[in-house]
This record gives sequence, C-alpha cells and structure tokens, in this order.
Amino acid sequence: MRESTDRERMQRFMAELGRNAKKAGRVYFTGGATAVWHGWRANTVDLDVKLPEDDAVFEAIPRIKEQLHVNIEQACPSDFIPELPGWEDRSIFIAREGKLDFFHYDPYSQALSKIQRGHDKDLQDVDAMLSSGMVDRDLLWDLFERIEPRLNRYTAIDAATFRRHVDAVVNG
Repeated sequence: MRESTDRERMQRFMAELGRNAKKAGRVYFTGGATAVWHGWRANTVDLDVKLPEDDAVFEAIPRIKEQLHVNIEQACPSDFIPELPGWEDRSIFIAREGKLDFFHYDPYSQALSKIQRGHDKDLQDVDAMLSSGMVDRDLLWDLFERIEPRLNRYTAIDAATFRRHVDAVVNG
C-alpha cells in the first residue's frame, strides 16, 4: 500500500522525474497536490499530474511510484470540464528539475473542476484558493460562462446544477 503524499515527497518526486526526463517539458500538478504545496492540507492520497510527451518520463513513473511509495494519477481539470481559455498562462510555476518545468495547473480550472465534483475536501480547497487570492470570484464566474456552452460535451455534467454550484461559490 502506498503512503499519502506530503510536500517533501512531492519535492522528491519532482527531482526524480526531472532526473529521468530526456526532453524538455512541463508537468502540471492538480488537485490535492496544489493544496498540499500551498499548505492547505498536510497530505494527499494521489499526485494528480498532466505529464509531457516523453517516453522516458512514462517509463520512469512505475519505478518512482515504488521508490517513493506514492500514488501517481494522470488527471487534469480538462478531463472533467471544458478546457478554459488561457489556462497555460494562468498556471503557476513551481520549479525546474532537470529538463522539466513543474507548474500548478491553472487554479481557475482546478476550482471549477472541484466545484463540479462537489466533494467536501474539494470545496475546502476552493475556499482556500479564494481566501488566499489565488482565485478571483469575478474571473471565476467569467471563465465559467465562457465554457458553459461546451458543457454538453461532458455527459456526466448537469449544466444547470453546475451553474448553481458555481453561483453559490462566487456569490456565497
């Protein structure tokens, strides 16, 4: 069984993955990893990541998972909600390790994805994003409205319910 991941284990993951990369690329952390890095949570069950196209990175993942006893999942907000315009520009740089640059995936994308999921821990993360100033309520609403016409492409989403939940967060 793998252990939960704290910030120190995240740093070890970044260093190890950076040592293995053969090509320049970007790794994006999402979800609990962002919350742990910023101190909103002590740990997370999984490191949710968006990985670059580099065979050496994919080949290294199973070994790193065993070596560090971490759960690594390929997941990002655009797997669950439409991709937000400008997400790459809003992603937050963390560090460079070897040929890899590590980022927090766009906090607005993360916030909307967490609101859509609606789990208590996710909503606590959104509250932390808002209270820290990482996410602005007005821009969050604007970005939601920009993707709303494309929600029909995500069959697991009830658009009206999602809109109500975003409205409650923005105006609550």
